[in-house]
Amino acid sequence: MASTEPWLLENGNVKRLSRETRHGRTAHNMSSSSLRKKSDLTLVSKVRCGCLRHLLANLQEVILGTKLSVLFPAIPLAIIAQCYGFGRPWVFALSLLGLTPLAERVSFLTEQIAYFTGPTVGGLLNATCGNATELIIAIFALSQQKIDVVKYSLLGSILSNLLLVLGTSLFCGGIANLRVEQKYDRRQADVNSLLLLLALLCHMLPLLFRYSGASAVLTAEPILQLSRASSIDSEDDDDVHSEEVPVIGFWSGISWLIGMTVVIAVLSEYVVGTIEDASQSWGISVSFISIILLPIVGNAAEHAGAVIFAFKNKLDISLGVALGSATQIALFVVPLSVIVSWIMGIKMDLNFDILETGSLALSIIVTAFALQDGTSHYIKGLVLLLCYLVIGASFFVLKSPLKQANVVDLGLKSSTETIFTA
Repeated sequence: MASTEPWLLENGNVKRLSRETRHGRTAHNMSSSSLRKKSDLTLVSKVRCGCLRHLLANLQEVILGTKLSVLFPAIPLAIIAQCYGFGRPWVFALSLLGLTPLAERVSFLTEQIAYFTGPTVGGLLNATCGNATELIIAIFALSQQKIDVVKYSLLGSILSNLLLVLGTSLFCGGIANLRVEQKYDRRQADVNSLLLLLALLCHMLPLLFRYSGASAVLTAEPILQLSRASSIDSEDDDDVHSEEVPVIGFWSGISWLIGMTVVIAVLSEYVVGTIEDASQSWGISVSFISIILLPIVGNAAEHAGAVIFAFKNKLDISLGVALGSATQIALFVVPLSVIVSWIMGIKMDLNFDILETGSLALSIIVTAFALQDGTSHYIKGLVLLLCYLVIGASFFVLKSPLKQANVVDLGLKSSTETIFTA
């Protein structure tokens, strides 16, 4: 009798799916776990006071349980630099470094909470908090009406996952496994490619709609309405289940998650508030900082994990991280940002202009072609990296100033006041 259990093609071999690998989001947890350190609680266990012992154990698991713990001092340094009026580029750089370990720790905490809440709530937490850094930066940028920063940073997250992370994974995995034919599950790549093409359609329609009209006055409001309609969508929540034992309690995990979210919010406000000063001081355009630097630093932990698994010839996990993150940003975070801006009374649409939308379209198409045969080669990774280099160079020379968002006026407007600055 044929088995009805789900299976997965990993590195050319049919493999039974465990309860952990049945869900796409698990790849992110496995990627982040590659940077975690096993804590030695021998000394902590000798503390007689129960409350103090519990606190020290939590500190060791949450703060010292990652290889990125060396970056935690950047957090108080960024706060001190902000409070004492140090150079704003320093505040920006320190805040950006401080966000790196926080993003990995949020992934760890949501995984710990999922042990107690079950797969449904755990999957929702992972889907939401997995992109907490991007969401919070977007909200603070919207509150300061820096709509270009929102668009650039979210576009950069998609591009970095598709070209930089995936390209580095394929290149390094191919070099490390030259004598082994690397294979992966084509179905995963096909589904994510289709979802990314759906997101691209939602981005291209407002752009095409804009240029099909007689004038900007006639098309501004319809573009905004079309963007909001395209953003009202639902995404299936990924279930997460693990048979490992949690290392911190439920309420401890909730408390740490709330605390780290607050710290992420503080640092995100610093980043958004100082990005233009850093741009002027370093002589680098805001578009380059938002599209290239923010995504690389903000998701460094997850990206490093994807490359590590590629070295180990586990491309399914690497693809799950790169393609999964890009899909979540495109189909969840970007539409949510449009809806949040709508609630805040700010006119943000899905029109990312020609250069940005064209870069996104070419990146998705190149990635889909690279993954169509289910096999990997280091040349494919090199091509993706070269595409990322060319796109990064184009935004490096782009010196267009930031444009402020138009705030919705609930009263009567003249036709000239309804023009949306793309």
